[in-house]
Amino acid sequence: MFKKRYLIRTILISIGIIAVFSCAFVAEQYYRWHVSNFRAKDGEPHAYNIYEGATIDSVLNLLREDYEISSETDLSLHMRYLRFNTPEPGHYRFSEQIGDRELIERLKYGYQTPVNITWNNYVRTREELAGKVTNRLLMDSTVLLHYLENDTFLVLYGLNKETSRCLFIPNTYEVYWNITPEQLFARMQKEYNTFWNEERRHKADSIGLTPVEVAIIASIVEGESNNSRELPIIASLYINRVRKGMLLQACPTVKYAVGDFKLRRVLYRHLATDSPYNTYKYPGLPPGPIRCPSPATLDIVLNAPETDVLFMCANPALNNTHIFSSSYSGHAAAAAEYRHTMDTINWEQFDARRKAEREQAKQQAEQQ
Repeated sequence: MFKKRYLIRTILISIGIIAVFSCAFVAEQYYRWHVSNFRAKDGEPHAYNIYEGATIDSVLNLLREDYEISSETDLSLHMRYLRFNTPEPGHYRFSEQIGDRELIERLKYGYQTPVNITWNNYVRTREELAGKVTNRLLMDSTVLLHYLENDTFLVLYGLNKETSRCLFIPNTYEVYWNITPEQLFARMQKEYNTFWNEERRHKADSIGLTPVEVAIIASIVEGESNNSRELPIIASLYINRVRKGMLLQACPTVKYAVGDFKLRRVLYRHLATDSPYNTYKYPGLPPGPIRCPSPATLDIVLNAPETDVLFMCANPALNNTHIFSSSYSGHAAAAAEYRHTMDTINWEQFDARRKAEREQAKQQAEQQ
């Protein structure tokens, strides 16, 4: 009887020990599988660009530089279980600790982390736009530039190489690192159509302009002034000139034609530049925008006030404002005074004063 009870107790203890070890094994596997088999050495997330042709070993070697792997054996077991043979190319960002299942499934099925691409309204040329857009992408800028200049491709979007920048409205967008040019253009068209909704298209039509023409005028408006209070009246001025069939005579278009965007003063020799972007020489709107105008400026053009303004001249006070006129005589008087100022000004003193004013404004802002 004693031997029988002893045998039963021994069996129960053995079963209990096996159960404990089994639970511990299951718990460990669950933890490695779902919670953490990879722990960042510095406690921070890490991101990787996985290229076409990468192998599991090459990817794991990258990860080992930043992560401690608690169990290589469990990792191998889990990779075999999920039949993980080849990582998909893409951009992946992993948290400071990650379980085998999440890591393997993301790499196996290409569940990437999107990257942000961004550019602003200071982007002027197609080359500059291509560089900004592809800065964080696998795509080479020369590849995107080819698409931006390929009229055969661009006809699908109702654009040409001169107007292709209109599709790329400045903003920040989430895309996949290995997005193709065709996918990128499709995405930009989606964003373009979101901005150019029915209401905005109706506004453009009501002032006799297409969305592309609105973008061209907006790009000129931005080139004329960074004084936000003046932008609506500048927009009105150029809409009035377009309606009257006048030469736009916009200095920013001449700078674009010359190719010198830092040009401080447009001279007569610049006005002689033979380019369709020289609106002193050729009537109508230039063939494309002279920069990628911001959404806010596009709306300013769409909502420009009704005025009779046809002329503008930089204020001789050089205070970042303009003098607007509805007659040429009023404009000529302001222009003569401005030319006199430009001919006699000491630029070193002027630049030093402007720098001091900016520093003072910065200090006042910090104190507030």
